[in-house]
Amino acid sequence: MEIRIEKTKNPRQRPPVGDKSFGKYFTDHMFVMDYEDGKGWNSPAIVPYAPFQAEPAMMVFHYGQAVFEGLKAYKTDDGRILLFRPQKNFARLNASDERLCIPALDEEFVLKALIELIKIDADWIPTDENTALYIRPFVIATEPALGVHPSHTYKFMIILSPVGPYYAEGLNAVKIYVEDEYVRSVKGSIGFTKATANYAISLKGQEKAMQKGFTQVLWLDGVHRKYVEEVGTMNIFFKIGGKFVTPVLEGSILPGVTRDSVIQIAKSWGFEVEERKIEIGEIFKAYEDGTLEEIFGSGTAAVVSPVGELYWEGKTIVIGERKIGEYSQKLYDELTGIQYGRLEDRFGWTVEVR
Repeated sequence: MEIRIEKTKNPRQRPPVGDKSFGKYFTDHMFVMDYEDGKGWNSPAIVPYAPFQAEPAMMVFHYGQAVFEGLKAYKTDDGRILLFRPQKNFARLNASDERLCIPALDEEFVLKALIELIKIDADWIPTDENTALYIRPFVIATEPALGVHPSHTYKFMIILSPVGPYYAEGLNAVKIYVEDEYVRSVKGSIGFTKATANYAISLKGQEKAMQKGFTQVLWLDGVHRKYVEEVGTMNIFFKIGGKFVTPVLEGSILPGVTRDSVIQIAKSWGFEVEERKIEIGEIFKAYEDGTLEEIFGSGTAAVVSPVGELYWEGKTIVIGERKIGEYSQKLYDELTGIQYGRLEDRFGWTVEVR
């Protein structure tokens, strides 16, 4: 398909100098493409960023058929623009699509479209330390109908946003509240997707944690309420007795791109990485016997986020004097080094836009 390009005549206001807000500003252009049963995906275009008309009966408002992805574009010191494992994001988007009965996208085509969009808005990519261009592809159901069935029409879009660090703490350790009242997902549900419903259902726990002075929630499994799953916006890792341990993927947690990258890097360093069920009690016991060395989250937004405090059932443990751990720092340095082109990409993960 040929991508129609319409460039803006009214450039958008740029972020103020020094403003490193996350997801507050949006670039001049966006990619849009429609789907219709019998016609397939059609009419791809790069157009000025703007509101679009929506009918009140549009099915996404009533039955929640909506999925999204998150990745970043990085500006290197020598002026190149790099994407980090974008093929994994579009493959995961299609996995989300399949679970929510949304028609699959041509992954090669949408990557091509993304690259074209970034080229047009390349001057929006910030160059300050720890900044990047956040990329949000998403699909919504657009059929105006109130019967419960998969929509017959959809819209796929990509919007871009210059961002700074996701957490105000940056690389300072965050405080995590272990949520044992509410649940986010169970095996067989949509926990492994980036469906919007997964994030809506997590808001109550996040609100509760923030009211208690914590940055994020660590979710437990929805059946036994004892197995560690993931943090609201990150996968979770523990370094225990010289090994990296992370919850196994069994359908209830997101298969993070950064999670997979951390595992590959740690293994390349010669560490054993265990993907298995982890009881929250095991973490507190490891702390008590001195074998718990580090805890950190991993995700596109924060990359690596050290955890300095964990609260569960009235007990608080403090990890590493609330400072980033040795290997959390090393993982962050290697990942960002590859993303920003400062280190050799020994895994072949980056895609050059230009």
